[in-house]
Amino acid sequence: MAPFFLSRQALSVGLILQTTTAFQSQASFTTRSAALTTSPLIAAAKPTFPTTNRMNNTARRMIGSILDLLSGGDGGMISPDKALPGRPEKMAGIDGLKHYVLKNDLQEVPEGYEQCVFGNGCFWGSEKAIWRLPKGIHSTAVGYCAGFSPNPTYNEACSSMTGHTEGVRVVYNPKEISYVDIMRMFWESHDPTQYMGQGNDRGSQYRSGIYYFNEDQKRLIEASKAAYEKQLGKGEIKTEIAAASDFDKYGGLWYFAEAYHQQYLSKPGSRPTVVLSLRE
Repeated sequence: MAPFFLSRQALSVGLILQTTTAFQSQASFTTRSAALTTSPLIAAAKPTFPTTNRMNNTARRMIGSILDLLSGGDGGMISPDKALPGRPEKMAGIDGLKHYVLKNDLQEVPEGYEQCVFGNGCFWGSEKAIWRLPKGIHSTAVGYCAGFSPNPTYNEACSSMTGHTEGVRVVYNPKEISYVDIMRMFWESHDPTQYMGQGNDRGSQYRSGIYYFNEDQKRLIEASKAAYEKQLGKGEIKTEIAAASDFDKYGGLWYFAEAYHQQYLSKPGSRPTVVLSLRE
């Protein structure tokens, strides 16, 4: 998302609200890519969206970022008692859905396979970075994680009123790829020292977080955080680290995003536009 002037924020909010009604139409497929380098951390900026449906996606993000800036910049987390109520129904269109690239069922976890769930900014590029790993990835999916409202929609998650962050769920074969390999991609494809956002995308829905399913994952996450924090030398890493089970009382850690978000960057008609912000 391109930068905008604070003096125009109030006008921008009004114009966006006028032109983006209920936000219910599914977006046309476009591309946003997460670029990686071997050592510096980078943050991928958002592309421009020429069509009406694509503009709706951009408008949602702009509203969240504008309101966050107006309220002071970092926003913070909504409390569970003030979060939206959510719903008991699962996301439509996910049952039976196959991964667009890997062709495996999006929800299945084969025997002996493990899961990794993380959030590091916009989920489109983060997901692509993982499915492109050379072996061991059974499936990737985008969704909403570590929040308080069961089965949120994209619109609700973007409002920062559910507590979720945009996330990626990875199902992988530990005999072919290690958790460390996935963690490295997680750490090096964003700036974990940023609080409640990445680049111009501000709000709790873009916060950095990684969530463990067992004690081995917890140990590796904490050790890698300490190593990256020392190497970066630019302040404290703000990444949220928590057990997946911590969110059972809110219905669970993970909820799949809408079908049109899944493997978004692989869909026909995508046109990547990427701006890199390199670590100093």
